[in-house]
Order: sequence, then structure tokens, then C-alpha cells
Amino acid sequence: MAARRLGSPASRWLRPSALLLLVASALLSAPSPARALRFDLESGHTKCISDEIKVNAMAVGKYHIVSPDPNFPDAQLPESHRISLRVTSPYGNSMHYAENVQSGHFAFTAAEAGDYLACFWAPDHKPPVTIGFEFDWRSGVSAKDYPSVAKKGKVDMMELELKKLEETIKNIHEEMFYLREREEEMQDLNRRTNSRMAWLGFLSLGVCLSVAGLQLWHLKTFFERKKLL
Repeated sequence: MAARRLGSPASRWLRPSALLLLVASALLSAPSPARALRFDLESGHTKCISDEIKVNAMAVGKYHIVSPDPNFPDAQLPESHRISLRVTSPYGNSMHYAENVQSGHFAFTAAEAGDYLACFWAPDHKPPVTIGFEFDWRSGVSAKDYPSVAKKGKVDMMELELKKLEETIKNIHEEMFYLREREEEMQDLNRRTNSRMAWLGFLSLGVCLSVAGLQLWHLKTFFERKKLL
């Protein structure tokens, strides 16, 4: 009987059904043209936004204050319309800082995995004012400037879309391994917690039995002293 050859891990990854599923997921999650988020910030207050970024992933952001008069979007902004921004890593390291500005941008490569925090605040004014600003924060595949890459390398649209798809598939693959690592960490944490709770339960049971034994001994000696037994 002919021996059956087992497929390698790479061949199992490239099964037709799995490949079609991966490509479909990549197409569904492919980065679409993102729009900046609009926020209103009152003077003397703070607003924070977080984004989960993986290790070695690139992150870019830009922000600017919008004109308080929608009829004149290009009008000069008053001096009261200024904001400050600090971007920090999950461990509190400062990635970007700007104070009393009307616009700005930042870019960095994540050295730590987790939630990065961007906090905006405005100086206090009397009377208080409301400052509107737009914030565009991208990370991973969406942070790459593909049009600039296409112009520099003279890449046609089809090749550019294929490059985007390839980067998206790589990002999904890395995300799967990242989620698997997080799952293993959570399972390890659950096992440690269950073990500690079990020891705590045994300790509580031992304390209860000891207290019950002391109560019985106290009652017995009390009744013997009163000559009731």
C-alpha cells in the first residue's frame, strides 16, 4: 500500500479553500479612503483617543483646527483657538508632543504592542470657547502612502492594487498570530487565577474548620466548668 505523504505547514496554509477565504477577508478588510474624525473640545477640557497598534507597525497622524465660521473655512483663526497634544505608548512613553498649535502631524513606528493614547487639551479661557478640530490617525497598512509609492516607482494601478492586497494579507496573517498570542496570555492568566482561587478556597475552608473546632472546644470547657456535662 502506498504511503500517504503528509503536507507541510506551508502547503496546508495554501489549500484552495483557505486561500480563497484569506483573499476574501483581505478584500473585505482592505483599507478604504479614510476620512478625518471631527471633534469639539471645550477650553479647559481634555479629550483622549486610543488606538491598538502592534509592534513594528507604522502610525501616522495629522490634525488641524477648523474655522469656527463654516462660511469662511479659510479665515484666519483667533488666538484662543489653539490646542495641545500628547501621544503616549502603552507604557507611558511620549511619542509626540505639541503645545498651543493650530495644526500638526506625527509619525512613529510602534516599539510596544497595545493601546496608544492621543490626548488633546485646550487652555482655559474666559468666557469658555468651543474648538472644533479634525484628527486623522492611521496605523498598519492604512498608514502607508501608496499614491506616493506609485509615483516614485512608476507603478501602474493594477500593480498598486496587488501591492495593497499583499500588504493587507500580511497584516491579517500577523494579526492572527497576534491574537493567538493574546489568547495564550489570557488562558495562562485564567489558569493562574483559578489556581489561586482554589488555594484561597482551601485556606478559607481550613480557617472555618479551625474556628468551628475552637468554638466546640470553648463550649465543651465552658459546660465542664459549669458542671453541666
